[in-house]
Amino acid sequence: MIDPPTLEALSEPILPTLYVVDYAGVAVFAATGALAAAREKHDLVTLAFFAAITGVGGGTLRDLLIDAPVFWVHDWKYIGVCLAAALGVWFLGRQDWRFRALLWLDAIGLAAYGVMGAAKAEALGFAPLICIVMGALTACFGGVVRDLLAGQPSILLRREITVSAAILAAVVYTALKGLGLSNVEAALIAAPCGFILRAGSLRWGWRLPSFPGAPSRN
Repeated sequence: MIDPPTLEALSEPILPTLYVVDYAGVAVFAATGALAAAREKHDLVTLAFFAAITGVGGGTLRDLLIDAPVFWVHDWKYIGVCLAAALGVWFLGRQDWRFRALLWLDAIGLAAYGVMGAAKAEALGFAPLICIVMGALTACFGGVVRDLLAGQPSILLRREITVSAAILAAVVYTALKGLGLSNVEAALIAAPCGFILRAGSLRWGWRLPSFPGAPSRN
């Protein structure tokens, strides 16, 4: 029986090259969670809870599925980043632009976490398809939980491009790693690809084609 990977072994192929990407993904997703709670005028404790569950939710699911140490349990700074994001929204997020900022922060988070999820699975030797799936789950699961808690339509049910942006970032990262690029080189190309796709959806209304035919009446 193979022992599960230690935190040090898991971190070695990724850190410090993608350390900033990981923290950035947690921070922006935590901010979107806090903004979602702020939209409903909740208190600071609820903002912090939303920030934490959104910031680390996707990464937690990823680590459980690939049998890796859950990242934030072994490094308190991730929760610290979530709490700092909640405080930032509490003190700075009362401006008129705050909810529009949620969409753009979400776009950054989708791209960053799509890369990070794929990178972590790739570092542990998983097949490319699994790396892509882990990238998508890492980027999207926290947002799904956030929307459910906030009583908002899930990102999975929106016509606008969301999950596809995370998948693109993960696909590009995994493909570039397969071509021999370094972590940093692959991430610097893949993350902007995912962000541009999501930004196009926000700015110009890009959509994927829907299933053809009339809606079911059942």
